[in-house]
Amino acid sequence: MRLLFIFTLVSFQITFAQKKLVFSDKSYEEEIRTVMLYPNLQGVRDNLRPAVSPLQSQNLILEFDDLQGQRSNYYVKIIHCNYDWTKSTLQDLDYLPDYNEYPINEYEFSSSTSVSYVHYYFVLPKLKLPGNYLLIAYRENDQDLLLSKRLMIFDNQVSLVTDSQSQGLANLNTSNQQLSFKINYSRLDVINPMQSIQSLIRQNQRWDNARMDVKPSFVREDRKELEYRFFDTDNQFMAGNEFRFVDFRSLNSPGRNTGRLDRSKRPFHISVLTDQSRRYQAYAQYPDLNGNYVIENLDNRDAATSGDYVFVTFSIAPTQTIDGNIHLLGALTNWEHTPETKMNFIKDNNLYEKTLFLKQGWYDYQYWVEGQNETSFQLEGSHFETENLYEVLIYYRPFRPNADLLVGYYQLPVNVR
Repeated sequence: MRLLFIFTLVSFQITFAQKKLVFSDKSYEEEIRTVMLYPNLQGVRDNLRPAVSPLQSQNLILEFDDLQGQRSNYYVKIIHCNYDWTKSTLQDLDYLPDYNEYPINEYEFSSSTSVSYVHYYFVLPKLKLPGNYLLIAYRENDQDLLLSKRLMIFDNQVSLVTDSQSQGLANLNTSNQQLSFKINYSRLDVINPMQSIQSLIRQNQRWDNARMDVKPSFVREDRKELEYRFFDTDNQFMAGNEFRFVDFRSLNSPGRNTGRLDRSKRPFHISVLTDQSRRYQAYAQYPDLNGNYVIENLDNRDAATSGDYVFVTFSIAPTQTIDGNIHLLGALTNWEHTPETKMNFIKDNNLYEKTLFLKQGWYDYQYWVEGQNETSFQLEGSHFETENLYEVLIYYRPFRPNADLLVGYYQLPVNVR
């Protein structure tokens, strides 16, 4: 007998009109879960890597679960985007070798799980141009959307040199982290670098707080260099704190930070231990996944098809008054702060709660408060010592093709341990 979720069947039957394509990471149906797009390097935890691949050796793979429990005909289409994630003017054959519709043929059925699902795999085709791309999956009609996922293909034609003195202790604000670097564009035929070169910086694979269209502090055309040194806080990042985590890779022996496991009905329900505010606590060093998650099943070998889905309730009991809505933040919520990620205030217990339906694994998360800068971190605190991964993306728009090409991609880890 098919399992009935707290979601009604009506909530699954979304009409075409409601499925408006957005150029971001999104699932358009409640049944589409655990969407991952990552470089397949044959590693155990490849999904922790950004969805970025070099032009010469592309290796991106898409995985997701469909909780309908029966196999369907799904297709993929890829859209070229400008640096700011708007649709470019390029035609499909400008960046693809053939017709822009690819069937998803690889799939497996779940095994020995209380929630039936089909696990789908898709290896992306080779793209001909570097740049930003939006992958969409859909049924026969490309308006009947399932998911959208962002990816980047790069071809490094600029060089980057960092200035480590600008990181960590060099900042006057001990809550912030700053990157200073130079790029050399001598390999490009650039007439007006301020107009034709765009720079972008993101933290921990997040798009919600990415610095878009970062302008250089100095342009040295004689050396063909752009120098990025920021003397104010506009282009600095709040360092944040190491992420909280919960480990339910095993449902026989749940791991750290798990509380009560209710087995009285299926799917099971796990309550994460109630969290407290960390705003005034001293920085504590421990490893995390920079807000990401890993799908693993310690009770069985194949997590992709034997990992079960469970309801997971997160809660926090702040001692101070919260000025704004609290959101559960991390890759588990696509880094969104929307009505769907907002936590509910439980007056009787004086705490905030949010329940998600998640696949077995290890999940990082934080509590984000609506506001700006320090306001958003009033439950987590922010410390320059925090380990974070930054990515610098350099785009160039030549005369032909008239589109933004990703000509520089560099990962800049801060406080590596």
